[in-house]
Amino acid sequence: MIHHVVGLFTHPDQEWKEIRGDQEESISHMYLTHTLILAAIPAVSAFIGTTQVGWVIGNRAPVMLTQESALWMTVMSYLAMLGGVAVMGAFVHWMARTYDANPSLARCVAFATYTATPLFIGGLAALYPHMWLGMIVGTAAICYTVYLLYVGLPTFMNIPSDEGFLFSSSVLAVGLVVLVAIMAFTVIVWGLGVGPVYTN
Repeated sequence: MIHHVVGLFTHPDQEWKEIRGDQEESISHMYLTHTLILAAIPAVSAFIGTTQVGWVIGNRAPVMLTQESALWMTVMSYLAMLGGVAVMGAFVHWMARTYDANPSLARCVAFATYTATPLFIGGLAALYPHMWLGMIVGTAAICYTVYLLYVGLPTFMNIPSDEGFLFSSSVLAVGLVVLVAIMAFTVIVWGLGVGPVYTN
């Protein structure tokens, strides 16, 4: 897994070809060896950042979350990321038939995981929860994720680049819908009284 993660940042074109040529993995193996580990990076980083560092507003003491509140939010965000990868993998698998590609569902979940790698790695910025740092790192991670999507999908599915562009655009649109759905669910849960609890 690690060599693929590094390769996606150093030579993505070649790395997508290597990923396509990898031996078939089951979905459970993919989740256990890749998705569970990568999705834990932003979740654990956010837990540490919100409970140990906090946000500094003016000259006041840092504002932090209670450990119980942060733990609950960490678990929920972790599950949301795992669910998001599964949904995106399922959509890629369903959509592939339109372009005469026939990858397995496990391979599509792998593609979704590797495409989201910059977002997962960018979650390290949550160790120091500062607004500008989060915006800069988040924007860079989103841009590189979109780049990996458009570069990787034609190679991974072995389809022409023009079809890959349309396929990638569809995946991007669904990804945005999934993101908005997760945000809406978060607002609903917070409205039920399961929101953040601050230490001061």
